[in-house]
Amino acid sequence: MVSQLEATKIDSPCHLPYHIEGLVQVFTASHRSFFTNVIAQALRIAGQGTPVLVVQFLKGGIGQGYDHPVRLGQHLDWIRCDLPRYIDTPELDESEHRALRQLWQYTQNVVSEGKYSLVVLDELSLAINFGLIPQDEVLAFLKKRPSHVDIILTGPQMPKAILDVADQITEIRRSQHL
Repeated sequence: MVSQLEATKIDSPCHLPYHIEGLVQVFTASHRSFFTNVIAQALRIAGQGTPVLVVQFLKGGIGQGYDHPVRLGQHLDWIRCDLPRYIDTPELDESEHRALRQLWQYTQNVVSEGKYSLVVLDELSLAINFGLIPQDEVLAFLKKRPSHVDIILTGPQMPKAILDVADQITEIRRSQHL
């Protein structure tokens, strides 16, 4: 027999005697396809009750968009750009460019509201390097975000200006086994 345990809910907010600053973390590699470690971290944090947002800027093909987030568990929202395809080039048609700009604007707005404590911006470096999202806008976004929000940026060839403002940089390398 398995019994159900109910955790008592505390309705009063927890006030810490100190302020915790959010971090800017960068996960980068010379290749794509290293997102597993980052999503595992996001899932672990969301599983502990912390609100998490994962934004995938260059992944499409499922007709999702910011207005149809996938909810994983109670505390993780996952959104992709409303694109008909996976983006691997700076050449976008007008509707694709509009969808990417709308997702970037939505991301900035929702982060400024402070709803999420962790925000993962997947492959943002490629969007910057392709000239699809201006680096200056990203730097301004990082500077003006609510101070408690942790931001994780991922992608290969992370621009130096982003690395310069990061609190933590993780470079993922493939080891050569001889």
